[in-house]
Amino acid sequence: MKNVADKPAKLHIRKGDNVKVISGNSKGQTGTILRVLVDKQRAVVEGVNMITKHVKPSAANPQGSLEKREGSIHISNLMVIDPKTNEPSRTGRKLNEKGKLQRYSKKSGNFV
Repeated sequence: MKNVADKPAKLHIRKGDNVKVISGNSKGQTGTILRVLVDKQRAVVEGVNMITKHVKPSAANPQGSLEKREGSIHISNLMVIDPKTNEPSRTGRKLNEKGKLQRYSKKSGNFV
């Protein structure tokens, strides 16, 4: 039987968000989240933290190759960009007009 503690925590980011990297080698870069790895607390951001991947030779690609792709970044190093002000901001959750919990920017108070 699963406990409530086994359930992954809600994250402050989700796929499709525009984020800014606030620390690490890619500090200052912005991009859109392509994928969120909930169990590892990491995210893949478009055009950020590029790594080189070796591709094995295959029938379609007999030579093999080196491929550049995005590596994952820990979510603590990412901040959501408020769409109205284009500034990175912390997020919180509060009820909207319909009574549903929704994320909002703590800087401006706008829903994200």
